[in-house]
Amino acid sequence: MTTAKTPANFTELGLISPLLARLTELEYQQPTPIQAQAIPSVLAGRDLIAGANTGSGKTATFALPMLQQIVEQQSDKPKSGKGNFVTGLVLVPTRELAKQVADSIKSYAVHFNGAVKTVAVFGGVSANTQMLALRGGTDILVATPGRLLDLISSNAIKLERVNTLVLDEADRMLSLGFTEELSSLLEMLPKKKQTLLFSATFPEQVQALTQTLLNDPIELQLQSADASTLVQRVFTVNQGEKTAVLAHMIHEHDWRQALIFVNAKKACEHLADKLAKRGITAEVFHGDKAQASRTRVLEGFKAGDIDVLIATDIAARGLDIEKLPVVINFDLPRSPADYMHRIGRSGRAGEVGLALSLIDHEDYHHFKIIEKKNKIRLEREQVEGFEVDEAAVEALLAEEKPMAKPEGTGKKKRKNKGHSAAVDAWLKGL
Repeated sequence: MTTAKTPANFTELGLISPLLARLTELEYQQPTPIQAQAIPSVLAGRDLIAGANTGSGKTATFALPMLQQIVEQQSDKPKSGKGNFVTGLVLVPTRELAKQVADSIKSYAVHFNGAVKTVAVFGGVSANTQMLALRGGTDILVATPGRLLDLISSNAIKLERVNTLVLDEADRMLSLGFTEELSSLLEMLPKKKQTLLFSATFPEQVQALTQTLLNDPIELQLQSADASTLVQRVFTVNQGEKTAVLAHMIHEHDWRQALIFVNAKKACEHLADKLAKRGITAEVFHGDKAQASRTRVLEGFKAGDIDVLIATDIAARGLDIEKLPVVINFDLPRSPADYMHRIGRSGRAGEVGLALSLIDHEDYHHFKIIEKKNKIRLEREQVEGFEVDEAAVEALLAEEKPMAKPEGTGKKKRKNKGHSAAVDAWLKGL
């Protein structure tokens, strides 16, 4: 793997002045590890494969060099001819991520005064509006695979002149069933291009993709932030008492924002109804919601107007919610990899965050698998007033997992090995 010393500032990365000025305005103090190690190589035209979670600064890692390359190409050789062509293509797995990435690129490009056109296309909204936006082509296109294929079939966009391809969250695209769509799109792209692939995990499908798609790539494997800033805790509860425990913790800690994950769309609505009966107003976020509704809810949650958001795994990837204090696994994710993506919504970019999981005796074995796959080991705790019954205790012991004292009793010491003083101080407020 490539290693490099993290530069002290962005000026050392080779970025041009309009981008540096914008980064200063955005109060970007120092490049993240992935930005420091990748941006110079990307500017040099190298292919890249990077293992990086959301929150690591990967959007800027590909957006800044792409913008710089496009502007430099425009000055060397002005645009010639008309046509619905695209220069830089960014493929993403979800609608929310497409919009978020496009908004970030537009923000970075402010000082180019409209010289770089960026368009986002995704399903769930009118294709006609997006076709109008693509008239005359675009410099950068951020797209979900399905909608992009629809637009290509309608002759709204052409891929013959793509210079840079970005696959963002490649593992998620493949896991969501975009394999065929992705293969079709890759066949339409020119053979000679720069390819940047980002993935949090590297299952066989992603590994095969990297071997066939990338040319002598720079390889980076980086974590999104210091792991000590994200505190993980797991609470055992009696079967049927998860909602009561969840409501108790929300009331007790008065969290400014809480993102709660469940596994099914109907479960979102069901849990929201049960919390409402306990005096907690929650919004829901899942794939059956209209795009306008999803956008409204997400913007409200980001703005702090919504305190509790209940979501399926559609919210586990790509959503950047600044300083989100707590993520709660009401249902355990089916995939151990999705556990890391879920909890990665908190503790981002060095901010202190908390990830809680509620498990009853039917969840014990699955959580053990999650721990093993992710190479973690968490102390089991209980919430005072909601101690588990003897049968659950026996099941827990059968799994050879130690049981902690109920939260708030005795002088039990929490295992904070490796946490910073800031994290220790923050935990005392829980």
